[in-house]
Amino acid sequence: MPHTTPPVDTLSPALPALDAQAERLIGLGVHEIAGLPAAEVRAFAATVASRAGDGGALLAVHPDRAPASALAPLLRHGGKPGFVVVDMPDVDHFAPLATLPLPDAPLYLLTNPDRGDHLANWSPNEALPALTADARTPLLLTEGIHWVLQQPAVLERNHCFMTIGSRLPKPNGTLDARTPALWLSNGTGRDGRERRNAPKVGWCWAGNRHTWLGFASASGRRAQDA
Repeated sequence: MPHTTPPVDTLSPALPALDAQAERLIGLGVHEIAGLPAAEVRAFAATVASRAGDGGALLAVHPDRAPASALAPLLRHGGKPGFVVVDMPDVDHFAPLATLPLPDAPLYLLTNPDRGDHLANWSPNEALPALTADARTPLLLTEGIHWVLQQPAVLERNHCFMTIGSRLPKPNGTLDARTPALWLSNGTGRDGRERRNAPKVGWCWAGNRHTWLGFASASGRRAQDA
């Protein structure tokens, strides 16, 4: 297993205030994708923001309401829109791991997201138990997209991240070996040169290591009434 150093703060700049995050989602039309009134999104943000300890929280829409295929095109980097790789047509079938129960609510918070740079060059199979041991929960693919929508700077060349909280279950109960990730396209192969530096939803094998991919995680999830 590769050498690791203790986690460091990879948030730069800080996450916007929750009311600003709500307006960002509304401006992008995420509330319409999710079938939620804009007023409901604003009210949720206002309620949770009034509680102490919500600094560093990310506002997320439940993946059942806003799937990755609908969110990815909203990403932008250098004016280029995000996309899902062509060999991931089943992207929306990647579901939360059974060990990661989500709040039963259309909107919830992720607390203290971290890009996981200290786990770069680990495989997903190695990183998951390490995150669990540190009382961290791996981000879902949709949560990772929400993070980049609110804080585009977390996705940068040579410092991108995997979202191993989402996996594709197979009919026999095992997991598909693909693990989703977010990075910047090199504009090669089927991506097309015009997509160079565009935000990309792709995948890597669960047993492979990549020096430029960390493992995004959070300290927890909670709904408004938690």
